[in-house]
Amino acid sequence: MRVSSDVEIIEKTTVFEGYGRIDRYRLRHRQHAGGLGPELTREVLERGQVAAVLPVDPKRDVVVLIEQFRPGAYAAGMEPWLLECVAGIIEDGESAAAMARREAREEAGCEILDLVPMHHVITSPGACSETIQLFAGRVDARGVGGVHGLAHEGEDILVRTFSVDEAIALLDEGRVTNAKSVIALHWLARHYEPLKQRWLGSDHDNSLFQKEKPAETAAVSSLEGPFRGRN
Repeated sequence: MRVSSDVEIIEKTTVFEGYGRIDRYRLRHRQHAGGLGPELTREVLERGQVAAVLPVDPKRDVVVLIEQFRPGAYAAGMEPWLLECVAGIIEDGESAAAMARREAREEAGCEILDLVPMHHVITSPGACSETIQLFAGRVDARGVGGVHGLAHEGEDILVRTFSVDEAIALLDEGRVTNAKSVIALHWLARHYEPLKQRWLGSDHDNSLFQKEKPAETAAVSSLEGPFRGRN
């Protein structure tokens, strides 16, 4: 939790702990007109920090998406089987990049060859502390498909592939409704050509990328050239 002189925490208590945890805050915060405002009571869902990766095959112009049941969408009265990029909760001692690689293997059967950061966003700041670090991940999509996931976690994940144009068209058709995947696909629509040039250029110009390290330790490519300043 961030400590700030602009926020006075009067009391913090845990009121529920299950699949997620709910903390109740009594607090005051700085007002735009100056000084601290009145005491507020707010509940915040704590469920861990998340990383997500959109697997992209630049040689075949293919995007990998997964489809799975989401109880939150069901409770909201929306279609509960959602098309998504790969995502998961970052475990203690694990980096966002390492989690993205791990989840890509578990959920989609993909090996990430390189990662490029997209955004770091907060999911629902009015009620939840969850943030998501989003990446584009280079993959070889040949043979990708089928049903994946960890049985002991009840995962039932269908892996699907789309051309880049088809994946972006899903946005216009309203078929992608979860925020992280909407953000990721919009980012791809804006940046695909320089991203593709960056990745395919690495096959022929060693100055663009260092040789790929093993998946567990490979560094995330820095945002330089056409990507700098586009967060």
